[in-house]
Amino acid sequence: MSASDGDRLDVRKTYKLYIGGAFPRSESGRSYPVTGRDGEVLARPARASRKDLRDAVRAARAAVMGWSGATASNRGQVLYRVAELMEGRRDQFVKVLYRSGAAVGEADAEREVAAAIDRWVWYAGWSDKVHHVMGTVNPVAGPYYNFTFPEPTGVVGVVAPDEPALLGLVSRVAPAIVSGNAVVVLASETRPLAAVTLTEVLATSDVPGGVVNVLTGRKAELLPWLAGHMDVNAVDLTGAPEETVAELERLAAENVKRTVRDSASDWYDDAAQSPYAITALMEMKTVWHPVGA
Repeated sequence: MSASDGDRLDVRKTYKLYIGGAFPRSESGRSYPVTGRDGEVLARPARASRKDLRDAVRAARAAVMGWSGATASNRGQVLYRVAELMEGRRDQFVKVLYRSGAAVGEADAEREVAAAIDRWVWYAGWSDKVHHVMGTVNPVAGPYYNFTFPEPTGVVGVVAPDEPALLGLVSRVAPAIVSGNAVVVLASETRPLAAVTLTEVLATSDVPGGVVNVLTGRKAELLPWLAGHMDVNAVDLTGAPEETVAELERLAAENVKRTVRDSASDWYDDAAQSPYAITALMEMKTVWHPVGA
Protein backbone atom coordinates (compact mmCIF):
# COMPACT_ATOMS: atom_id res chain seq x y z
CA MET A 1 0.00 0.00 0.00
CA SER A 2 1.43 3.38 -0.99
CA ALA A 3 1.15 6.45 1.18
CA SER A 4 -0.80 9.42 -0.10
CA ASP A 5 1.10 12.53 -1.15
CA GLY A 6 0.17 14.19 2.10
CA ASP A 7 1.57 11.37 4.23
CA ARG A 8 4.91 10.64 2.58
CA LEU A 9 8.21 12.32 3.31
CA ASP A 10 10.53 13.46 0.56
CA VAL A 11 13.64 11.37 0.02
CA ARG A 12 16.42 13.71 1.12
CA LYS A 13 19.43 13.81 -1.12
CA THR A 14 22.87 12.87 0.19
CA TYR A 15 25.58 15.08 -1.31
CA LYS A 16 28.91 13.26 -1.37
CA LEU A 17 32.39 13.88 -2.70
CA TYR A 18 33.35 12.89 -6.24
CA ILE A 19 36.73 11.17 -6.44
CA GLY A 20 37.99 8.85 -9.15
CA GLY A 21 34.55 8.51 -10.73
CA ALA A 22 32.95 7.36 -7.45
CA PHE A 23 30.92 9.08 -4.73
CA PRO A 24 32.58 8.45 -1.36
CA ARG A 25 31.69 10.13 1.89
CA SER A 26 34.47 12.02 3.60
CA GLU A 27 36.84 9.64 5.36
CA SER A 28 36.33 11.72 8.50
CA GLY A 29 32.56 11.29 8.36
CA ARG A 30 32.08 15.04 8.71
CA SER A 31 29.54 17.24 6.97
CA TYR A 32 28.44 20.86 7.22
CA PRO A 33 25.11 22.64 6.77
CA VAL A 34 24.24 24.54 3.60
CA THR A 35 21.30 26.92 3.84
CA GLY A 36 18.94 28.08 1.12
CA ARG A 37 17.54 31.47 0.18
CA ASP A 38 15.05 31.41 3.08
CA GLY A 39 17.62 30.32 5.65
CA GLU A 40 16.50 26.70 5.92
CA VAL A 41 19.10 23.94 5.85
CA LEU A 42 18.93 22.37 2.39
CA ALA A 43 21.60 19.73 2.78
CA ARG A 44 24.68 18.64 4.66
CA PRO A 45 27.36 17.99 2.01
CA ALA A 46 30.52 16.14 2.94
CA ARG A 47 33.26 18.16 4.59
CA ALA A 48 36.40 16.90 2.87
CA SER A 49 39.58 16.31 4.84
CA ARG A 50 43.27 16.36 3.90
CA LYS A 51 43.04 12.61 3.35
CA ASP A 52 40.20 13.12 0.86
CA LEU A 53 42.29 15.73 -0.94
CA ARG A 54 45.24 13.32 -1.18
CA ASP A 55 42.93 10.63 -2.55
CA ALA A 56 41.62 13.08 -5.16
CA VAL A 57 45.14 14.04 -6.26
CA ARG A 58 46.05 10.36 -6.52
CA ALA A 59 42.98 9.69 -8.68
CA ALA A 60 43.79 12.67 -10.90
CA ARG A 61 47.39 11.52 -11.36
CA ALA A 62 46.22 8.04 -12.37
CA ALA A 63 43.85 9.53 -14.96
CA VAL A 64 46.23 12.04 -16.60
CA MET A 65 48.10 9.68 -18.91
CA GLY A 66 45.00 8.15 -20.48
CA TRP A 67 43.14 11.45 -20.78
CA SER A 68 46.06 13.42 -22.24
CA GLY A 69 46.78 10.50 -24.55
CA ALA A 70 43.29 10.61 -26.04
CA THR A 71 42.91 12.42 -29.33
CA ALA A 72 41.99 16.09 -29.18
CA SER A 73 38.86 15.32 -31.18
CA ASN A 74 37.81 12.71 -28.64
CA ARG A 75 38.26 15.11 -25.72
CA GLY A 76 36.10 17.64 -27.53
CA GLN A 77 33.38 15.04 -28.03
CA VAL A 78 33.50 14.18 -24.33
CA LEU A 79 33.07 17.83 -23.30
CA TYR A 80 30.21 18.19 -25.76
CA ARG A 81 28.57 15.13 -24.20
CA VAL A 82 28.64 16.87 -20.82
CA ALA A 83 26.76 19.79 -22.40
CA GLU A 84 24.21 17.37 -23.88
CA LEU A 85 23.50 15.80 -20.49
CA MET A 86 23.25 19.17 -18.77
CA GLU A 87 20.77 20.27 -21.41
CA GLY A 88 18.59 17.30 -20.51
CA ARG A 89 18.73 18.22 -16.82
CA ARG A 90 18.29 21.98 -17.14
CA ASP A 91 15.27 22.09 -14.84
CA GLN A 92 17.19 20.32 -12.08
CA PHE A 93 20.09 22.76 -12.27
CA VAL A 94 17.74 25.75 -12.31
CA LYS A 95 15.95 24.44 -9.21
CA VAL A 96 19.23 23.83 -7.37
CA LEU A 97 20.59 27.30 -8.14
CA TYR A 98 17.35 29.04 -7.19
CA ARG A 99 16.66 27.12 -3.97
CA SER A 100 20.24 27.50 -2.76
CA GLY A 101 20.14 31.26 -3.23
CA ALA A 102 22.89 31.16 -5.83
CA ALA A 103 20.56 32.98 -8.25
CA VAL A 104 18.32 35.94 -7.45
CA GLY A 105 15.35 34.58 -9.38
CA GLU A 106 14.43 31.67 -11.59
CA ALA A 107 15.14 33.71 -14.71
CA ASP A 108 18.66 34.37 -13.41
CA ALA A 109 19.10 30.68 -12.66
CA GLU A 110 17.94 29.77 -16.17
CA ARG A 111 20.40 32.26 -17.64
CA GLU A 112 23.29 30.83 -15.63
CA VAL A 113 22.51 27.22 -16.57
CA ALA A 114 22.23 28.13 -20.26
CA ALA A 115 25.55 30.00 -20.12
CA ALA A 116 27.25 27.05 -18.37
CA ILE A 117 26.03 24.63 -21.05
CA ASP A 118 27.18 26.96 -23.81
CA ARG A 119 30.59 27.28 -22.18
CA TRP A 120 31.12 23.51 -22.30
CA VAL A 121 30.30 23.62 -26.01
CA TRP A 122 32.60 26.58 -26.63
CA TYR A 123 35.62 24.94 -25.02
CA ALA A 124 34.81 21.60 -26.64
CA GLY A 125 35.24 23.32 -30.00
CA TRP A 126 38.77 24.40 -29.08
CA SER A 127 40.00 20.88 -28.34
CA ASP A 128 41.48 20.23 -31.78
CA LYS A 129 42.31 23.86 -32.58
CA VAL A 130 44.29 25.23 -29.66
CA HIS A 131 47.50 23.43 -30.67
CA HIS A 132 47.35 24.91 -34.17
CA VAL A 133 46.48 28.42 -33.03
CA MET A 134 48.99 28.62 -30.18
CA GLY A 135 51.72 26.45 -31.69
CA THR A 136 54.38 27.97 -33.96
CA VAL A 137 57.08 27.12 -36.45
CA ASN A 138 60.10 29.15 -35.35
CA PRO A 139 62.66 30.55 -37.82
CA VAL A 140 66.19 29.24 -37.15
CA ALA A 141 69.57 29.86 -38.75
CA GLY A 142 70.45 26.30 -39.69
CA PRO A 143 69.24 23.14 -41.43
CA TYR A 144 66.58 22.44 -38.83
CA TYR A 145 62.88 22.79 -38.24
CA ASN A 146 61.93 24.24 -34.86
CA PHE A 147 58.39 23.70 -33.58
CA THR A 148 56.76 24.99 -30.41
CA PHE A 149 53.45 23.50 -29.28
CA PRO A 150 51.46 23.36 -26.03
CA GLU A 151 51.11 20.27 -23.85
CA PRO A 152 48.96 19.74 -20.73
CA THR A 153 50.55 20.55 -17.39
CA GLY A 154 49.24 17.46 -15.57
CA VAL A 155 47.29 17.60 -12.31
CA VAL A 156 45.66 20.98 -11.72
CA GLY A 157 44.05 22.22 -8.53
CA VAL A 158 41.03 24.46 -9.18
CA VAL A 159 39.48 26.71 -6.55
CA ALA A 160 35.99 27.46 -7.86
CA PRO A 161 34.51 30.92 -7.25
CA ASP A 162 31.56 31.23 -4.88
CA GLU A 163 29.59 33.30 -7.39
CA PRO A 164 28.35 32.34 -9.90
CA ALA A 165 28.42 28.88 -8.37
CA LEU A 166 27.81 26.87 -11.56
CA LEU A 167 29.04 29.11 -14.37
CA GLY A 168 32.18 30.07 -12.48
CA LEU A 169 32.98 26.41 -11.87
CA VAL A 170 32.46 25.38 -15.49
CA SER A 171 34.43 28.39 -16.72
CA ARG A 172 37.51 27.18 -14.81
CA VAL A 173 37.16 23.39 -15.19
CA ALA A 174 36.36 23.15 -18.92
CA PRO A 175 39.51 24.95 -20.17
CA ALA A 176 41.64 22.98 -17.72
CA ILE A 177 40.54 19.52 -18.88
CA VAL A 178 40.02 20.10 -22.61
CA SER A 179 43.79 20.07 -23.18
CA GLY A 180 44.34 16.82 -21.26
CA ASN A 181 44.81 17.94 -17.66
CA ALA A 182 43.06 16.25 -14.73
CA VAL A 183 41.65 18.47 -11.99
CA VAL A 184 40.99 18.47 -8.27
CA VAL A 185 38.26 21.03 -7.62
CA LEU A 186 37.38 22.77 -4.38
CA ALA A 187 33.73 23.69 -4.92
CA SER A 188 32.07 26.84 -3.64
CA GLU A 189 31.93 26.59 0.14
CA THR A 190 28.65 28.48 0.56
CA ARG A 191 26.91 27.28 -2.64
CA PRO A 192 28.26 23.77 -3.31
CA LEU A 193 25.07 22.01 -4.43
CA ALA A 194 25.37 23.01 -8.09
CA ALA A 195 28.89 21.54 -8.18
CA VAL A 196 27.74 18.25 -6.68
CA THR A 197 24.84 18.11 -9.12
CA LEU A 198 27.35 18.60 -11.94
CA THR A 199 29.31 15.58 -10.71
CA GLU A 200 26.24 13.43 -11.34
CA VAL A 201 26.39 14.56 -14.97
CA LEU A 202 30.13 13.86 -15.16
CA ALA A 203 29.65 10.39 -13.70
CA THR A 204 27.10 9.46 -16.36
CA SER A 205 28.96 11.10 -19.25
CA ASP A 206 32.06 9.90 -21.07
CA VAL A 207 34.50 11.77 -18.79
CA PRO A 208 36.89 9.10 -17.47
CA GLY A 209 36.95 8.62 -13.70
CA GLY A 210 39.62 10.74 -12.07
CA VAL A 211 39.74 13.45 -14.74
CA VAL A 212 37.48 15.65 -12.61
CA ASN A 213 37.43 15.24 -8.83
CA VAL A 214 35.21 17.54 -6.74
CA LEU A 215 35.59 18.21 -3.03
CA THR A 216 33.19 20.14 -0.83
CA GLY A 217 34.08 21.62 2.52
CA ARG A 218 35.99 24.44 4.17
CA LYS A 219 38.40 26.23 1.86
CA ALA A 220 40.50 27.46 4.76
CA GLU A 221 41.07 23.85 5.76
CA LEU A 222 41.91 22.48 2.31
CA LEU A 223 43.53 25.32 0.36
CA PRO A 224 47.00 25.22 1.97
CA TRP A 225 47.27 21.47 1.36
CA LEU A 226 46.16 21.80 -2.25
CA ALA A 227 48.61 24.63 -2.95
CA GLY A 228 51.47 22.82 -1.24
CA HIS A 229 50.84 19.30 -2.57
CA MET A 230 53.98 18.09 -4.34
CA ASP A 231 52.07 16.05 -6.94
CA VAL A 232 49.95 18.98 -8.12
CA ASN A 233 51.51 20.68 -11.14
CA ALA A 234 49.42 23.85 -11.33
CA VAL A 235 46.79 25.62 -9.30
CA ASP A 236 43.97 27.96 -10.33
CA LEU A 237 43.32 30.34 -7.43
CA THR A 238 40.37 32.15 -9.00
CA GLY A 239 38.04 31.30 -6.11
CA ALA A 240 40.57 31.72 -3.30
CA PRO A 241 39.91 34.51 -0.80
CA GLU A 242 42.00 37.56 -1.62
CA GLU A 243 43.75 37.60 1.75
CA THR A 244 45.05 34.04 1.28
CA VAL A 245 46.49 34.35 -2.23
CA ALA A 246 50.00 35.49 -1.26
CA GLU A 247 50.47 32.60 1.18
CA LEU A 248 49.04 30.09 -1.31
CA GLU A 249 51.43 31.31 -3.99
CA ARG A 250 54.31 30.88 -1.55
CA LEU A 251 53.24 27.30 -0.86
CA ALA A 252 52.83 26.64 -4.58
CA ALA A 253 56.39 27.81 -5.20
CA GLU A 254 57.76 24.85 -3.24
CA ASN A 255 57.56 22.65 -6.35
CA VAL A 256 57.38 25.51 -8.87
CA LYS A 257 53.66 25.13 -9.54
CA ARG A 258 52.13 27.29 -12.20
CA THR A 259 49.56 29.59 -10.58
CA VAL A 260 46.76 31.36 -12.43
CA ARG A 261 43.97 33.58 -11.23
CA ASP A 262 41.10 35.00 -13.26
CA SER A 263 38.92 37.63 -11.64
CA ALA A 264 36.29 38.05 -14.33
CA SER A 265 34.18 41.14 -13.80
CA ASP A 266 31.32 39.60 -15.81
CA TRP A 267 31.23 35.81 -16.10
CA TYR A 268 28.60 36.08 -18.83
CA ASP A 269 30.76 38.25 -21.08
CA ASP A 270 32.60 36.74 -24.05
CA ALA A 271 35.85 37.85 -22.43
CA ALA A 272 35.24 35.24 -19.69
CA GLN A 273 35.90 32.50 -22.25
CA SER A 274 39.25 32.50 -24.01
CA PRO A 275 41.75 30.08 -25.55
CA TYR A 276 44.28 31.69 -23.21
CA ALA A 277 42.39 30.11 -20.32
CA ILE A 278 43.36 26.78 -21.90
CA THR A 279 47.02 27.57 -22.55
CA ALA A 280 47.42 29.17 -19.11
CA LEU A 281 47.40 25.59 -17.80
CA MET A 282 49.61 24.17 -20.53
CA GLU A 283 53.37 24.13 -21.08
CA MET A 284 55.02 25.20 -24.31
CA LYS A 285 57.40 22.51 -25.57
CA THR A 286 59.97 23.10 -28.33
CA VAL A 287 61.22 20.39 -30.68
CA TRP A 288 64.11 20.49 -33.16
CA HIS A 289 64.04 18.34 -36.27
CA PRO A 290 66.73 18.23 -38.98
CA VAL A 291 65.68 19.20 -42.46
CA GLY A 292 65.39 16.24 -44.82
CA ALA A 293 65.55 13.58 -42.12
